[in-house]
Amino acid sequence: MYFSLSKKSSPSYRADIDGLRGIAVLLVLAFHLGTSKCSGGFIGVDVFFVISGYLIGSIILSEIAASKFSLLSLRAPGSKNRPRAIRDDAGHLAASLQFFLPAELEEFAKSLLASTFSISNVYFFHQSGYFEGPAAMKPLLHTWSLAVEEQFYIFLPLFLIAVRRFFPDRQRVLILSVAMVSFCVSVWGAFHNPSATFYLAHTRAWELLLGTLIALDVFPRFSNTIWRNAASTVVCVLSSLLPLFTNRTTPFPGAAALVPCLGAALIIAAGRSGSSIVSRLLSLSPIVFVGMISYSLYLWHWPMIVFQGVSGILAQGIWPKAAKFVVLAASFLVATLSWKFVEQPFRDRRFTFTRPVLFRIAAASAVAFLALGASALVTRVSRRAFLQKLSAWLPFSKHADPVTESEYRVGTCFLTSRNLQSSFDPSVCLRQDPKKRNELLIGG
Repeated sequence: MYFSLSKKSSPSYRADIDGLRGIAVLLVLAFHLGTSKCSGGFIGVDVFFVISGYLIGSIILSEIAASKFSLLSLRAPGSKNRPRAIRDDAGHLAASLQFFLPAELEEFAKSLLASTFSISNVYFFHQSGYFEGPAAMKPLLHTWSLAVEEQFYIFLPLFLIAVRRFFPDRQRVLILSVAMVSFCVSVWGAFHNPSATFYLAHTRAWELLLGTLIALDVFPRFSNTIWRNAASTVVCVLSSLLPLFTNRTTPFPGAAALVPCLGAALIIAAGRSGSSIVSRLLSLSPIVFVGMISYSLYLWHWPMIVFQGVSGILAQGIWPKAAKFVVLAASFLVATLSWKFVEQPFRDRRFTFTRPVLFRIAAASAVAFLALGASALVTRVSRRAFLQKLSAWLPFSKHADPVTESEYRVGTCFLTSRNLQSSFDPSVCLRQDPKKRNELLIGG
């Protein structure tokens, strides 16, 4: 997601790839918003991986071939996103301080530190599964995929340089072999260790390497117009149906990820030889625009969903589906502003920095990340301060002595496994006092 050829003045720019990126991020949004008809929308991340593998692989391979490759120059584009990421996560931290309980705030700070070092995928692997309930309380959960890409950006160049130096005639075979091993491990792990398989880079490497194999011309060019249209159309139909039949219980990534990944790879490969019906559809302006703001949209949408669920930060007291629409609209608005006033100036080189200055900015960004995370851990909300907050809506929380059963009204309003549902007395428990703030607690 960091690297893009989406600069329309560039001869290598392809609108259909931006469109494919747009479809991918819309799938992710639909899944995160809980759209029932898109239960497998998480496959959008897999499509992102293939696109990123193609773009970064193309850059690295061309520069290595021209003896111009530098690991420092490769890392520079990614570092441009750090100042914006600091601003985003600073906002997330402010919201966490306001709405999270102490334990939740501490977990957020740890995830922020993990994100700083591009190991948030490892951190969340040790926490809870991506599809489990607690995941809905983690504003930085979505950064796991960015961490996978960062790790790929570090190890792929080293691998390609070593291959070119020691096995220059076996480059395709070795990359294909590594991709196949990664895929086999992913298939096995999807059943035997699903959480690790979902989060960790070695079981996702094959998806990114698929994109790199396109840059190596392993995939057919589809120079014949009929074959190009037929292949891309079939792939598009199959990939469109997959989110409808894939859900949280599907062993993933494994074999289930093969269809969307191969589909994305074939669409990209087919587009190298010319246009097709699918590429023209993907090149429609609205879809391309979503693709252009996809990085910002991906960064912003999930924290908004989390904080809306925790506190109703964007909308309160409205129909749940209306609240989802509000979150979606707000995500697009903030993402568009972020793309317009932050991403575009950097991409169009309106803000020009020398490499030393750029890396100083990146270093300062990392320090800022560390400071934000450390400050949240150091300044934990004390038990006393926390109880003072609770006292605003739980009058009995100010008592020093343990709360008695009579204060809880156990057996009348507070039901346990020993009480029948018929014991609940609505006339007492749901009686409203117009002079006080009324709260209803369900669950516990």
